[in-house]
Amino acid sequence: MFWNEQAGGWGWFVMSVGMLLFWLLVGVLAVLAFRSLSSPERTVPPRRAAPETILDERFARGDIDEDEYRRRQAVLDGRPAGDGDRLRKR
Repeated sequence: MFWNEQAGGWGWFVMSVGMLLFWLLVGVLAVLAFRSLSSPERTVPPRRAAPETILDERFARGDIDEDEYRRRQAVLDGRPAGDGDRLRKR
């Protein structure tokens, strides 16, 4: 590649291609870093509705009646399912 302390024809070619590949790699890494730092987080799972909200929506649509709504609401509140019925009847 070097002859008489100077780069020959192939030496210039190899150095030029090496320099182009190096700067291309630097550019690609810079673009990838910019995209990853500027994009919003995509790993966050979508939020699910709270069980109480789903229960309210089902009751509002008429999928369940009032007794079933109160039973399920009691279960979600941590009370035994029958407590709401006994309290309401007293």
